Amino acid sequence: MVTYRGPTMVAHTLHACAMLLRRNRDWDWFINLSASDYPLMTQDDVLHVFSTLPRNVSFMEHTSNLGHKADGRAKPLIVDPGLYMSAKKEVFNVWPERELPTAFKLYTGSAWVVLSRDFVEYVVWGWDNLPRTLLMYYANFVSSPEGYFQTVLCNAPGFVGTVANHDLHHIQWDVPARQHPRALGLDDRDDMVGSDAPFVRKFEPDDPVLDVIDADLLLGQGRNGTASGMFVPGGWCGQRGDCGAVRANVDDRVLRPGPGAKRLRRLMNKIVRSDAFANSQCK
Repeated sequence: MVTYRGPTMVAHTLHACAMLLRRNRDWDWFINLSASDYPLMTQDDVLHVFSTLPRNVSFMEHTSNLGHKADGRAKPLIVDPGLYMSAKKEVFNVWPERELPTAFKLYTGSAWVVLSRDFVEYVVWGWDNLPRTLLMYYANFVSSPEGYFQTVLCNAPGFVGTVANHDLHHIQWDVPARQHPRALGLDDRDDMVGSDAPFVRKFEPDDPVLDVIDADLLLGQGRNGTASGMFVPGGWCGQRGDCGAVRANVDDRVLRPGPGAKRLRRLMNKIVRSDAFANSQCK
């Protein structure tokens, strides 16, 4: 994934969704991650828990309470500076503004989402005009990845009842919040684990806490409880964990969930299998 958090990121995400739909229909969720994200549990943990969920559930943090984002992100009109300057021949210190839309309701939230295949098909194939209309609107929007998918889903009646208000990340913000989240370190390990989230962000390069996560949460759950020095071996690797030797006879349906599955199941009980699921949708 790209790190530019503008309309380009939305376009790249939709392109990735379209490629996945074209190449393989045998999947249930699309998860967008960046180089700043890190797992807090193994793939087997995530697959094991997700296999128990309704396939139409999407995960995205969202709210219609725009707060300061109404003036700072929704109203500024983003234009090509080259065309604008060639026409005006002068520099302005403020963005031109527009009114908030009345044809649809704006929502905002986290740029990190987990989309069901049903919803991905809707936004990519666009059997009505809403996804395309909002794509054009968010092409002139500050930080469009923090609103496009939320606004599409919450304005599509068929999907409103399918969204969990959580981005499945553990992120810590300064108070008051800045543009980027606080970099995490060793002192934050317990909070990361206690969040029950499968992903976390972000870290300084080569921070020692990454080695702790590898040893305690990832590689420590690999072959015979020891670190392999590579990716975390899944259950499909066989009893000996020799993934290369069984490549020809791989059965990727075999999972070996560990303690991370228990944490993720606890999170799903809070955000999907509880009253919070219905009570937090598109408010």
